[in-house]
Formats: sequence, C-alpha cells, structure tokens
Amino acid sequence: MSATDMFKERGRRRQDDGAPLAARVRPRSLDEFIGQEHVIGPGRALRRAIESDQTPSLILWGPPGSGKTTLAHLIAGLTRSYFEAVSAVASGVAQLRRAVEAARERLSLHNRRTILFIDEIHRFNKAQQDVILPHVEEGVVTLIGATTENPSFEVIAPLLSRSRVFTLKQLTEEQVRTLVERAATDRERGLGSMELRFEAPALEFLVRMANGDARVALNTLELTARATAPGEDGVRRVTLATVEDALQRRSLLYDKDGDHHYDTISAFIKSVRGSDPDASLYWLARMIEAGEDPMFIARRLIILAAEDVGLADPSALSVAVAAQQAVHFIGMPEGRIPLAEATVYLAACPKSNSAYAGLNKAVEEVRKTGHRPVPLHLRNASTPLMRREGYGKGYRYAHDYPGHFVSQDFLPEGLRGRRYYEPTEEGAERELGERVKRRRGAG
Repeated sequence: MSATDMFKERGRRRQDDGAPLAARVRPRSLDEFIGQEHVIGPGRALRRAIESDQTPSLILWGPPGSGKTTLAHLIAGLTRSYFEAVSAVASGVAQLRRAVEAARERLSLHNRRTILFIDEIHRFNKAQQDVILPHVEEGVVTLIGATTENPSFEVIAPLLSRSRVFTLKQLTEEQVRTLVERAATDRERGLGSMELRFEAPALEFLVRMANGDARVALNTLELTARATAPGEDGVRRVTLATVEDALQRRSLLYDKDGDHHYDTISAFIKSVRGSDPDASLYWLARMIEAGEDPMFIARRLIILAAEDVGLADPSALSVAVAAQQAVHFIGMPEGRIPLAEATVYLAACPKSNSAYAGLNKAVEEVRKTGHRPVPLHLRNASTPLMRREGYGKGYRYAHDYPGHFVSQDFLPEGLRGRRYYEPTEEGAERELGERVKRRRGAG
C-alpha cells in the first residue's frame, strides 16, 4: 500500500468511528451481505466475477436501501480496487474528469484499477454520461452506477451496452429484521455494547415501517438506541413508544395476515361500493399508513370496478387498471396518488353488478345443464363431413343485415328464452340496456 493510500485508510477509519450505524455495519464479505441472493448468491455470475477479480462495469438498479452502495463498497474491497465515489447530485463534469485522470495515473504508476462509483447516475445528463464513456471503454475505470430509476430510460445506450445491469429487490421484512438484530448485537461495529432489548411490538413496528429500506431501519435503530436510557441493570429496554417517536409515526393495529387486514379491506371495498368517497379515502389511508401492499389494494380496485361499477361506467375498469400500472411503475410513496384517484372515481361512479350477477346465473345453469349440445347452426363447419352433417347450416351472419343485427337463437335447445343479464338503469348502462331490450323484442 502506498503512503497516500495508507493516509486515506487511516482517515477512513477515523471517519468510521463517528460514521452512522448504516456505514459502520456494512458487510465485509459477500456472505455477510443480506438479501439479493439472485444477484450475488453462491454460484451466481456476478459473485463468480467478484471472487475472480473480474468485475465488469455495472449498473445496479433497485429501490432505496436495497444495498446498491454497500455492494459497490464490497466489490471494491474484495477486488483490491481503489474506490472513487461520486454523487451525481453534487458533481459536475470537472470533478468527473479529475477522478478519471487520477484513475489513469493510478493505473499507470501502481497498476491499480479504480472503481468509479456514481450514486444516482440517472441524475447525470447525456453530456455528463458521455464524459465517462470513453474511459469505461478503455478500461481506465470500472463503472458501478447506482440508480432507483429504470436505466433503459435514464442511462445513455452506449454506456448501458458496455455495462451489465443487475436489478436489486426491496428487502423482505425478515431480511430487515435480521439486519437490525445483527446491528443491535454487534459489539465491534454495531450497538452491542449498549445492551439493547426490544419489546416484540417495537421491533416489529420498526421492521415494518422501514418498508424494505435497510438505511431507514438502521438509522431508526441508532436513534432509538440513543433515546433509550439504560435501566439499573444497564439494559436499554426499547419500547414501541420510543420507536414511534423516532419514526414520528404511530403504530396502527394492523396485521397483514390477520383479522385487521381483512376487516380493513372489507371496510374499504364496502365504502367504495356504497359510493362514499370520504370513507373510501379514510380506509385507503389506514391501509397505506399500516404498510399494506399497494398492489393488493390496486388488485381489489380492479375487481371492484368490474364487479360493482360494471356497465354503469365501463371506463371504471380502465381507470382501475391504469392505477395498478401506475403504482407498479412509480412505486411508493407516490403510488398512493393514483390509488386515491381511482378510489374516488370508483366511489363516485354509478353502480351496477348486472354483468357479475348475470355470470353467476349462467354458471349456475351450466352446473345444472352443462351437457346440452351446441346447436348445429352455431358449430364450425371446418370439414366437408361437418358440412354434410349440417354444421353451420342456417347460421345468419349479423353484418349482412341492417343495423348489423338479425334475430336468431344462440342458446342450446331447452334454454331458449332464458335471461341471465338484467340491465339496470344506472349511468351508461341505461342506453346499453335499451338496446338489449329492443333486440330481445325483435325475436
């Protein structure tokens, strides 16, 4: 190690002494890394590349707190590369060029490679990204870019083609819990010397409210620990109230796998069905604040749009599906906005369950009499034998008639004249129902 690197290493250690908990407990090996097994689990391509010191340029795409920066630090340490970190928020072209020149000198004088880590690379414009491109091509730097945005849209194509994109997933609650418990008991780098003891509800609330973000979980843990006074036995007993104070959020009585989950979604659906936008928004807010899966809410809105609004406003289904797509695309917390829009729209819509009720009647009929044969005139006459047997004979092609309609029988023998669909007078279904009644009367 050169004198310069030794100086930087000593400075780094001094900085770590007062660094936030999230920085102090960063893993020192791939086995310590929590989550992202699909990317760096045993036998995965990236892990093999890291272990063989052949790491290519990478774009790490994932939600906040999923481990992008930690993984970049880990790669640099395991591959014996110099780690140069640049933030796209605070850096410009001049700083990029200085970093590249330093990397070039490091490579030529000491034969040491440089990992250029660019946090939030999506915030660099095209010109800034163009500055990096030739140096990545030459191998002067190995680029690791971190982004929360889809790199297909935010990273220029030439840079993207010279990098491998790895998608990181949001941490599960179990993974966050493991991370918190490890940091709370680690005496070397964590908070083990503080003798923390969590009440079960306090730990569960912290884990749930972190919403898969490791940094949020560790920052909250550190703040909570320092806000908890030790007892006479030296143990700091962390209560739910302390965690709530640290997060500035109150715990809601809500179990995503229990009665409160089902009771709350039931209240939400019944409020929308009952055309009360105020109550609907209230129950929506309860679920969002409790950490309910937003895609679960979106799916229920889609079902409701078809089942309860139905043909009274056929566009309701499009609104609900668009909300689901928006939530999937932009994520939370912004995803709550399209959820609220769809909720209010569906609550305010006229309601009709005629299509759903009609289907249920038809299903009941099928279960009783599903053996009835398809009428010959409705069968597909795809061979000469079928035509000789009378398949398709007598079928009248609707488009050959005025108004593109002609009265004929479509139900099996014995069911003709049965009515499953009963239109309502609500909203857009009024006109639809009148058309259906006229055509039924034409028979």
